Amino acid sequence: MAISVFDLFKIGIGPSSSHTVGPMRAAALFVQGLRERGLLEQVRRVEVQLYGSLSATGIGHGSDNAVIMGLMGEWPDAIDPSLIGLRIETLRETNTLLLDGRLPVPFLWSRDMRLIDENLPFHPNAMTLVVFADDTELHRDTYYSVGGGFVVDQAQAASGVADMDRTELPYDFSSAVQLLSLCKTHNLRVAELMLANEKVWRSEEDIRSGLMKLWRAMQDCVEQGLKHEGILPGGLNVRRRAARLHRSLQELGKPNVIGSTLSAMEWVNLFALAVNEENAAGGRMVTAPTNGAAGIIPAVLHYFMKFSEVVTEANVVDYFLSAAAVGILCKKNASISGAEVGCQGEVGSACAMAAAGLAEILGATPEQLCNAAEIGLEHNLGLTCDPVGGLVQVPCIERNAIAAVKAINAAQMALRGDGQHFISLDRVIRTMRDTGADMHDKYKETSRGGLAVSAVEC
Repeated sequence: MAISVFDLFKIGIGPSSSHTVGPMRAAALFVQGLRERGLLEQVRRVEVQLYGSLSATGIGHGSDNAVIMGLMGEWPDAIDPSLIGLRIETLRETNTLLLDGRLPVPFLWSRDMRLIDENLPFHPNAMTLVVFADDTELHRDTYYSVGGGFVVDQAQAASGVADMDRTELPYDFSSAVQLLSLCKTHNLRVAELMLANEKVWRSEEDIRSGLMKLWRAMQDCVEQGLKHEGILPGGLNVRRRAARLHRSLQELGKPNVIGSTLSAMEWVNLFALAVNEENAAGGRMVTAPTNGAAGIIPAVLHYFMKFSEVVTEANVVDYFLSAAAVGILCKKNASISGAEVGCQGEVGSACAMAAAGLAEILGATPEQLCNAAEIGLEHNLGLTCDPVGGLVQVPCIERNAIAAVKAINAAQMALRGDGQHFISLDRVIRTMRDTGADMHDKYKETSRGGLAVSAVEC
């Protein structure tokens, strides 16, 4: 399976890659399929069935609204997040869905939006879309949102070649051992190897411009997060903190004000909080590699940008390419889906990726890079996904800040060594997979265990 850096990093919307971005993409693909089959004009009714984790926490994650937007022909990377609420309100008032953005179809929310407390066999994030011509079923398909915005339909799941790109890469790898061997044999850094692989899909100019576009989107997300204050939507009354923290840190930089010796760490916290508060509000952001963990990778890169004397565009490119190498290993050999392996697959993977990216641009050898990723992931093993109220807010927002700091520390520790480590990156990734398989379902993005049921009024 060939995975591109642009598969792991995608511009989308909050609050969840698997529960918002994935379902919107699935619904848009469903409409695209209806168009190709010549069935759109025959549709008189649409039914949405959300299963498993999409049913359990779908409302909190906006899965229901995301599916509707997809049915209206919208895609996560192009939709204006600010218009979603108004369009959903209009649909509920008129009981009319504009299929493909142009064909009015009756849609009764209480009848046609079904939350089903049942897991389908392939993956806990499952949804079935059905269209009818009067009382006759025209077409249906089932989709699985497998993490990071990746979507698999029923045919792909049944065939065992789900969402796989069979492109032949010059330096294909499925383990850290293979990655290190290729780097040593061909005298390549990890970023150089990844760039050579990416050239199979697009030119070097397009790769670099595409990665800079992702970085600008991450910067915009931080800027938006620093602009807004008040209460996050969803009913938990969680207050945004990034804007206030930003003002406080700016005061520390003024003359005659005693600065904190921990100010660098506080800036890292700030960047992560800004991203994940914006995500929780349903804003524009970059899936990295998921939305629930989207603050870690940009926070670490912002840290490098702020505290390094010399910063180049090449640093940004190498950071993303090296981070993606580790993300590929996590996705191939375990999972980046909280519904599948818990938050260790989201925050743990992102922490390892950020540690690897930072190590690369600080001059790490491939062995030191893998050591950094191993440290970052190892100390997130067993992390459960237990969002309070099914919202990507508590503990998700703070968790990104903690993991971003952890990623920086992991890179620093690895750079002080020679790349040799007692537990290999491959073994840690396998352990994440096995731990996720053993983890009870109530701790995997269902909000039926852990902090989600321990939250009390204070």
